[in-house]
Amino acid sequence: MATRLKGTNQDLGRPYNRRIVLEAVRLHGPISRAEIARLVALSPQTITNIVREFEEIGLLTARRETPKRPGQPAIELAIDPDGGFAVGLQLQPDRLRGVLLDLTGAVRGRAQAVLPASTPETALPAMAAMVRRLRDTAPARVPGRVLGAGLAMPGPVDVKAMSFVGPTTLPGWAGVPAAERLQDATGLPAFVGGDAPAAALSEAMFGLGRSLPDFFYIHFGLGLGSGLVIDGQLHPGAWGNAGEFGHMPIVPGGRACSCGNEGCLETYVSVHALHTALAEAGAAPDLADPAAADHPAVAAWIETAVPPLRRAICAIENLLDPACTVLGGEMPEPILRRLADRLEPLLPSVSRRGDRAYPRLALSTIGADNALVGAAVLAISGLLSPGAGLLFAEAEPAPPPMHGTIAIATETRA
Repeated sequence: MATRLKGTNQDLGRPYNRRIVLEAVRLHGPISRAEIARLVALSPQTITNIVREFEEIGLLTARRETPKRPGQPAIELAIDPDGGFAVGLQLQPDRLRGVLLDLTGAVRGRAQAVLPASTPETALPAMAAMVRRLRDTAPARVPGRVLGAGLAMPGPVDVKAMSFVGPTTLPGWAGVPAAERLQDATGLPAFVGGDAPAAALSEAMFGLGRSLPDFFYIHFGLGLGSGLVIDGQLHPGAWGNAGEFGHMPIVPGGRACSCGNEGCLETYVSVHALHTALAEAGAAPDLADPAAADHPAVAAWIETAVPPLRRAICAIENLLDPACTVLGGEMPEPILRRLADRLEPLLPSVSRRGDRAYPRLALSTIGADNALVGAAVLAISGLLSPGAGLLFAEAEPAPPPMHGTIAIATETRA
């Protein structure tokens, strides 16, 4: 996937240029300085200066490429796996999960704690303790390289009628400045987002998004969420609540939903909907068992879930025309795969064309940890991503002018 962001050789753009260069190395490394300059449209001297800074603070490693012809081989640059880390936290109704992620997307540590309640009074001290524990697992040779913490929570965020009611939400967080409280508790820059957008962001940065810049991600959490990724960037919506896919009324006169509507998709298609269907059938299969996908009650739920999800995917394809719809999240993988198989054939839409480079439907390559990894990606993206970074924020101006999600800049050469 080509880097679509361009830098500026003006001195005031240095912090922005640093992040552009780091993103180019992350996506394409090992990569030479000359190739970086070509991708991001910066002068060789600008690239050399930025790379030197990165090497000095330990974010990049350099090595000679394998010789392909006579002469001195070029130096190739790559992200140093030990150069920086982020902690990801995922808050669920009965537990807190944590992960330590390096800048290449590799998981370097894990933690989990059962919670008597998911309220701020209970969860925030548990978060602080978990961050301390995960920081201690970072390599000793790079102390202080845990750059930030991210927290993924069920959405939507700060919508009074929807955010804190119903079985797929966390009560007690109304009006709580979660990022500020997390930063105070951990001493790290903190970033908070919905679990579905976080999962979509992880897929964009470390999953299918490495080769698929545009896709629509559907997240099976306790409820059902989604994320729209355009040109590698997550679309947040006007108030950060884009992707509340589960609250799409899809069945006229259907089941009552806690949001106040009837027939919402997540009342038919979600982990909670599966649990409800099993309880009504008096069945209690172990969903962690791969054989659970063959259980009659699970198979019956899949047959119920397929028609509304087919209609919803058709609507998304006709409305947004994504390159691919990706299914992921905490639904056990054998059940999710069986559901995906039963969705075929998808309903006719604008996406049904013969010259497609990608399938209309795919499964996440990250799997059940998507939102957890995504929580750490919230921090990595917030600190390092072009247009949103904070790690290099000294006297930083606004980024270069934007056209859609593509940065347009004109070089100024001495």
